Amino acid sequence: MRTCHLRTRGAISVALGLFVVAFTVTLGCEPAVTGYHVIPLPRQVTPRSGSFWVDQSTIIALSNPSDEELLYLGQYGARMIADAVGIQIPVSSEPVTGDGPNQIVLALSSDSAVSSPEQYTLIVDERSVTISAPYHRGIFYGLQTLRQFLSAESPGVIPAVEIQDRPRFPYRGMHLDVGRHFFPVSFVKKYIDLIAMYKMNTFHWHLTEDQGWRIEIKKYPRLTQIGAYRKETVFERNFDPYIGDGIPHGGFYTQDEIREVVKYAHQRYVTVIPEIEMPGHSTAALAAYPQLACTEGPIEVSTNWGVHDDIYCPREGTFTFIQDVLTEVIDLFPSQYIHIGGDEVPKDRWHDSEVAQEIIRREGLADEQELQSYFIRRIEAFLLQHGRRLIGWDEILEGGLAPEATVMSWRGLEGGIEAAHQGHDVIMTPNSHVYFDHYQGEQESEPLAIGGYSPLDKVYQFEPVPEGLTDEEARHVLGAQGNVWTEYMRTTDYVEYMVFPRMLALSEVVWSPKEARNWDSFLQRLGPHMETLDRIGVNYRVPEELRDD
Repeated sequence: MRTCHLRTRGAISVALGLFVVAFTVTLGCEPAVTGYHVIPLPRQVTPRSGSFWVDQSTIIALSNPSDEELLYLGQYGARMIADAVGIQIPVSSEPVTGDGPNQIVLALSSDSAVSSPEQYTLIVDERSVTISAPYHRGIFYGLQTLRQFLSAESPGVIPAVEIQDRPRFPYRGMHLDVGRHFFPVSFVKKYIDLIAMYKMNTFHWHLTEDQGWRIEIKKYPRLTQIGAYRKETVFERNFDPYIGDGIPHGGFYTQDEIREVVKYAHQRYVTVIPEIEMPGHSTAALAAYPQLACTEGPIEVSTNWGVHDDIYCPREGTFTFIQDVLTEVIDLFPSQYIHIGGDEVPKDRWHDSEVAQEIIRREGLADEQELQSYFIRRIEAFLLQHGRRLIGWDEILEGGLAPEATVMSWRGLEGGIEAAHQGHDVIMTPNSHVYFDHYQGEQESEPLAIGGYSPLDKVYQFEPVPEGLTDEEARHVLGAQGNVWTEYMRTTDYVEYMVFPRMLALSEVVWSPKEARNWDSFLQRLGPHMETLDRIGVNYRVPEELRDD
């Protein structure tokens, strides 16, 4: 049996009751290779004959049962199988000895050729299933592939195959804005589960906004007493004249809830990156502590969308406040990165502020743009002192980029290209392709969205590494992220509808080899995943290409 890397054009077939996709290999391998309905597409697949059957005699065996993390993965795998197949299988307390029959083996390997800490090998034959990896997280991703083989159509039947897999990019992210609309911890956990299920590894939690402050800060209780609640929300698009819905909205996460979510994500190999917006998008904080603004106030938590003039005033008391807030944030989130926003900062208040103008004179700054850079650099210095790195939206390039900052390029690819030219790491998240608050179809037939048009095929076509970068510059592109801004997403069902199945397309963009991506193949593999989403209770939009009508 020959092993071939997949470059595909698809034809659909049915085998063993499982939907599978027949791939024609075009990299010099003959004969044709059959791949399976896995999303994201694995890097390398070798089909084998036969299948493995999960039944009451199946066990999960571990290479080292005394390894607590491996034992946890075994228990996780047992729950996963029970959910998918309805069979409770035990995790053996004895180490694996040989290739005993009817085992699902999880084995840490001593592979010297480690290309990625997330790589794994999955081998299925008629006697056993083996997932091996040099690191625990690779075992976890092998289990996610195995989950996709546990078809509801033939429960417990796993087609024989050998898969060698690893991700293309180290950063594979999904964002969720809880500032515009607040969502409960239960949904945040579900969101993380779905991120992990499709081999995404980062959850960007947008926790503060003009319309709501969502994280408990013990030193500043008014942030949640006042900043977490607004009196109403603008009704649909009624901005001018303004019409509110008259319904109070709010909520926040306690520090215990934050720790609970971070632990939950860690158990699924998802890093949680918090975003604390500054110096703009800070109306909720200013409503709680108006002395942080450049104007006297009063300021209310915003009930409207858009960009707001009141921003943090760069006086020393403001920096003390932000550093106090970030100290508590750092204690809650072990992530390398802390996101500070930095986007959409109107400078009118700074232009009219004697405090701001004095800083410009004192520091020899050219203008308010350089004042923003001064602001961001001070925050970065604080984060670096505490062993963390700053990440911000691409506006942090304006006025000069902080020395070690990482840029999230959202206004197209240009900001990311410029940052890479300067030797800075980049995460590509352009609103042209991966803003999941944009419409997916004709506006007349879709729920209200903020605008834009990003259908499923456009997401799938996204290429995170722009043309024209040198090899060294391209290495600064860490990956990509889908963004979910929730101005018009009032419910969790609404969020899910906007995210799925677009997130599945993005997962293939950031995990699978570029040359292996094929739209027809993706569509053919997508159908069974909609059945899975149905089974686990996820709302989604059915793509036009897969509709019966």
